[in-house]
Amino acid sequence: MTQYNQELFDFLRQSPTPFHAIESLKETFLRHGFSHLKENDLWKLKKGHSYFITRQQSALIAFTIGDSEKDVDGFRIITAHSDSPGLQIKPAPGGTSKGYNQLGVEVYGGPLLSTWFDRDLTLAGRVCCTLTDGSFKVLLINFERPILTIPSLAIHFNREANTAHSINKQKDLPPIFALANNSDSKGLEELIFTRIEEQYSGCKVQSLHSFDLFCLDTQTPALIGTDNEFIAAARLDNLLSTHSGSKAMIQADKRRNSLFYVANHEENGSMSATGAQGSFITSIFERIIPEAEKRQRSYSNSFLISVDNAHATHPNATDTMDPHHHIELNKGVAIKVNANQRYTTNSLSSAIYKKICEEAGVTTQEFVMRSDLPCGSTIGPVTSAHLGVLALDVGAPTLGMHSIRELTGSKDPELLFRSLAQFLSSDIHKQLLLT
Repeated sequence: MTQYNQELFDFLRQSPTPFHAIESLKETFLRHGFSHLKENDLWKLKKGHSYFITRQQSALIAFTIGDSEKDVDGFRIITAHSDSPGLQIKPAPGGTSKGYNQLGVEVYGGPLLSTWFDRDLTLAGRVCCTLTDGSFKVLLINFERPILTIPSLAIHFNREANTAHSINKQKDLPPIFALANNSDSKGLEELIFTRIEEQYSGCKVQSLHSFDLFCLDTQTPALIGTDNEFIAAARLDNLLSTHSGSKAMIQADKRRNSLFYVANHEENGSMSATGAQGSFITSIFERIIPEAEKRQRSYSNSFLISVDNAHATHPNATDTMDPHHHIELNKGVAIKVNANQRYTTNSLSSAIYKKICEEAGVTTQEFVMRSDLPCGSTIGPVTSAHLGVLALDVGAPTLGMHSIRELTGSKDPELLFRSLAQFLSSDIHKQLLLT
């Protein structure tokens, strides 16, 4: 395994939820000399320095104020998101059915639900509680070991399971985690108390107030294929992009202005305080460049790359792709194009990125949906519209997107990173914006 993929796998393991992903990024940026700012503090920013801010533990913005550029010279901006489709535990989750303890779940985003059955699942997320010493705590927990499963109904009871089976989100998805008649089995609240005591030495919970908990697969990331040419893992969409952007940002030239934005809630529409339709990125730019005219001049000189996984051509369903735009694993970063602006790419932004990739020695591919199929979207159009900046959408080619376990090429994450690292050290966008 390459060093790059080893670091990606470590990040995926450390990031079972958006809260864990942002905590991992926070620790990484601190290790590399970024200063941690808080939105409710007074800021005193200096040229040549790097900073980061988190919002509600699930979104992050890191930026560098270049010591050889003015603020009106614009910023090199990379965006990604911290969330992935899945199953979120309901606030009052307890229930029993025919001798089994179960948890009520709500579908988060648009997961491929069939892939969640018969998997070894665990729980992770954020809990708010009061400890026995009277202190209020917000803690991240991860059970890590398998404690849940959603059994499939045997084909003997559903003869159409392989032909026309639909999944009822309320009825079919509650996982089981214990036998109800087992005197030793614990309820969810007791399980949370025990896990907090295991993870946080000395913490004794008095009362649990609320939580944001998600189900997740316990199978670890892996290289597969006869020549290790594939990566199989959960949450590649979009932690693969988040990891590539963070590594590029850490290595970025301190002489240049750069910004890395990780939003939450992309998978369910981005409409939140931590989502791309919220105020986070605009409010941060207003503090970096308080003067409105200078800020607008900076936007006009900026360039944004929205990074989110792209669809690769499925070998068993080639007719789902446009016949002239097949996307292959390990053959280069996919530039995503849509005439109706579901992606923010246009001819100028695409040309700029292709030139950047030429400098980096990275090949590109172009993805367009079939004209008779609806197209997904990213935070690219929303963010570029908020800021008024030239932008495009790109991503690492992926199979099984929104499955509990997705697939990409073993070369694709590093190819994406190389293009982003080159972007943060390049002036190509400035040269072309002046034409």
